[in-house]
Amino acid sequence: MLIYKIFRAQEWAALQTNGTTKGAPIDIADGYVHFSTAAQAQETAAKHFAGEDGLVLLACSASDMGDDLKWEISRGGDKFPHLYRELRLSDVLLHKPLPLFEGVHQFPDDME
Repeated sequence: MLIYKIFRAQEWAALQTNGTTKGAPIDIADGYVHFSTAAQAQETAAKHFAGEDGLVLLACSASDMGDDLKWEISRGGDKFPHLYRELRLSDVLLHKPLPLFEGVHQFPDDME
């Protein structure tokens, strides 16, 4: 199963440069890296990244993260994937731009 992380361009650039990251400011504050499932990603973008352009959508394999990935109840009672270690560049299976069109982020059609 793929899980998704939305990063601002500078956060993605830092991961590419450093090879690891503790995540965005909210991840650092909460002590884990927030992810979303395909079904949750659009709401995550709307709630936490409204109007922000230049975003990057990262896809990672949930099973490859092993016991460091916990599924915990969050927004709306849904279980969200939370990574309790640094995100590694090697965790990222693919990345795509997340363009903003008329105020709405345009997600790829092929999200699993």
